[in-house]
Amino acid sequence: MEHHLPAWVAALNDEDLHFLKQFLLVSGSLKALAEVYEVSYPTVRARLDRLIAKVAAAEDAAETDPFRRRVRILVADGLLRPDVARQLVDAYREALAEQEQEEGSIEPAR
Repeated sequence: MEHHLPAWVAALNDEDLHFLKQFLLVSGSLKALAEVYEVSYPTVRARLDRLIAKVAAAEDAAETDPFRRRVRILVADGLLRPDVARQLVDAYREALAEQEQEEGSIEPAR
């Protein structure tokens, strides 16, 4: 029997999974998690917020386009600046519109 991971789990990298595991092991205590990682509470809170944003982007049912979903995940991961993401999505949207327009203007063969 083949088991498929939910989209939000598949979007997580090894570092995310380790953080989530540690979060569970300390019963969700951010203070205890900060001690485990030897960082400040705000640092742990920011990391958790990024992880929440990543999971939300991966699970957003309103976002059906895989490219835009991936861009949102990259932003949540801190790997892509939001302003650059907007430029990429805008360029992508324009390219799709041009492609649709070109396909619509081609006359069917008779």
